[in-house]
Amino acid sequence: MGAVLTALGTMGAVVALGWALGRWQVLGERAAPVLARVVFTVATPALLLGTLAHADLRLLLSRTAAATWGSTALVALLAAVVLRLVLRRRAADVTVATLASSYVNAGNVGLPLSVYLLGDPVAVVPTLLFQLLVLAPVAFTVLDGAAAAAAAPADATAVIPWAVRVRAVVRRTLGNPIILGTLTGVLLAALPWDLPEVVFEPFRLVGAAAAPLALLAFGMQLAVPRAPAAAAPRRDLVVTVALRSVVHPVLAWGLGSALGLPAHALLAVTAMAALPTAQNVLVYAMQYRHGEALARDAGLVTTLLCVPVLLIVSAVLA
Repeated sequence: MGAVLTALGTMGAVVALGWALGRWQVLGERAAPVLARVVFTVATPALLLGTLAHADLRLLLSRTAAATWGSTALVALLAAVVLRLVLRRRAADVTVATLASSYVNAGNVGLPLSVYLLGDPVAVVPTLLFQLLVLAPVAFTVLDGAAAAAAAPADATAVIPWAVRVRAVVRRTLGNPIILGTLTGVLLAALPWDLPEVVFEPFRLVGAAAAPLALLAFGMQLAVPRAPAAAAPRRDLVVTVALRSVVHPVLAWGLGSALGLPAHALLAVTAMAALPTAQNVLVYAMQYRHGEALARDAGLVTTLLCVPVLLIVSAVLA
């Protein structure tokens, strides 16, 4: 488990640096939103394009992918149902909370974990692909729709035909830089020939900034003084953390066992499901200005919990 502790320790050091920068306002009051915007519009799309362009899309047809996708979809569905129907949250807040419950830190923690604990960097690919091809596009569609509705006149629904509003949402969604980077990467991976590697070097260079900048923005957000009203709703946080740190690993193990995965693949699926909430969820929340407190607190709590959870998973299944 040295790889897990090393990865989490490295992330913690960068978050602590971000906290110090935010605490003493070294980069100014607006630094965190600016960094989040850079991550959202430039660095993350570049990272996703370069990563997915080299992914093996045949992994989408494997039993491992089925266990990963099925358990993640169930967790997202549970989160959406509880938050919307039981806690009566707004659609945009439900979307961010659902992401915090199901969107894991596959890059910063999942990749080193898959290399050092599992000995297979490809183990993280099904998780990445589901998040990028399903969770993110659906979430951005809802969030863009909420943003469009908020910006529209009060009587817009009475004047604008439904088809026109759907086209507007689709146009905004396809204009989302993260979705564009994802779709471009998948298209390049599906081509029968490969582009020269020199084409991807600028994307790798810019994409390498995504993780550290997201962690710095996360640390800066932690440094912002919080009034009681700015804290994450306690029930929402409990539901999100329980789904992320307990329910998802159990579902992944159960589904993987039902599909007859061998021991090594079952460990990989369960370990990926036990990862903490990705810092990108906070970046998305800051971009759309919904659920920022929940995304921040869920990222912090699940990161602290993932060490004991991963230790238990590896002890039981390794």
